[in-house]
Amino acid sequence: MRRRRLSEDDLELWRKVAKSTERLAPEARTVDLPAKSKPKPKPNVATAPSIPQFDVGSKSGLGRPGHDLLPGISERMAKQPVQMDKKAFGKLKRGKLRPEGRIDLHGMTAQQAHGALNRFVMRAHGDGKRLVLVITGKGKDKFDDGPIPIRRGVLKHQVPQWLALPPLAGCVMQVSEAHISHGGSGAYYVYLRRR
Repeated sequence: MRRRRLSEDDLELWRKVAKSTERLAPEARTVDLPAKSKPKPKPNVATAPSIPQFDVGSKSGLGRPGHDLLPGISERMAKQPVQMDKKAFGKLKRGKLRPEGRIDLHGMTAQQAHGALNRFVMRAHGDGKRLVLVITGKGKDKFDDGPIPIRRGVLKHQVPQWLALPPLAGCVMQVSEAHISHGGSGAYYVYLRRR
């Protein structure tokens, strides 16, 4: 059922009736009926927050949040504190220091690479070398359709962890991503402690 609006005659009759009555509860607030419908107040532009114009179908200006909880290995390596001499570290990052030894772990499984890395670093430390280059490669792209993402480059992610664990942790002072002239993100500089 549709509600009909009161006419001016009906409103005038209601006002006469309302004036002739006494309130039952004088402390209650009175309700004034509008003589005519008042226009809605306009919002104050100075206090109202500005909302950017948005059209249906257009893209939002906000980017989607990333779901990568752990930053990439390159970012983590760059944020590590510098343990070695800062001047030598600057030369290392610019590719000015020449590695005294190198090992290439391409084509090895993780188990083979771990053993070879342990032997190489221990031998280099025993020989008194200070800077060695460990080449891991950047890793292959794999087709991944599983629910858990797999990071690219197994050795690239494992080598820094292996170097931080015993027995290599006692020999290694600093691990850093190599300069582009020595392999870039596919290799690591390993700065060894003195014997």
